[in-house]
Amino acid sequence: MVSMVQNVAVDCADAYALARFWSEVTGCPVDPEDGPGAEETRVLLPDGPDLYFNQVPEPKTVKNRVHLCLRPTTSREEEIERLLKLGATYVADRREPDGSGWAVLADPEGNEFCVLRSDSDRAAGTTSA
Repeated sequence: MVSMVQNVAVDCADAYALARFWSEVTGCPVDPEDGPGAEETRVLLPDGPDLYFNQVPEPKTVKNRVHLCLRPTTSREEEIERLLKLGATYVADRREPDGSGWAVLADPEGNEFCVLRSDSDRAAGTTSA
């Protein structure tokens, strides 16, 4: 017997607003049953577990122990620019001179996530990350 991952849960102050941000990031819809003021909201990913946003009273205070890593369909640099325009903030640069590595960003509530190299970036350089 095994367990299947149903969703990836993110505690937050405003479930619907954060779900809308991640809906824009992923290009996937917010559950149509959820709306402004919902204490629980899902982004429906087609090929994996849902992103589940759960409203909680306490704010984020420390680094995430679990985070999402994104592999863009465009170049990593173009995706970073797009995400910053959506409301993400830049946290750390873990990119290497050879093109490997990643950039660490945070969503509007401070949850860190990584932007990896795209497949086209990887084909143009080394094969790691």
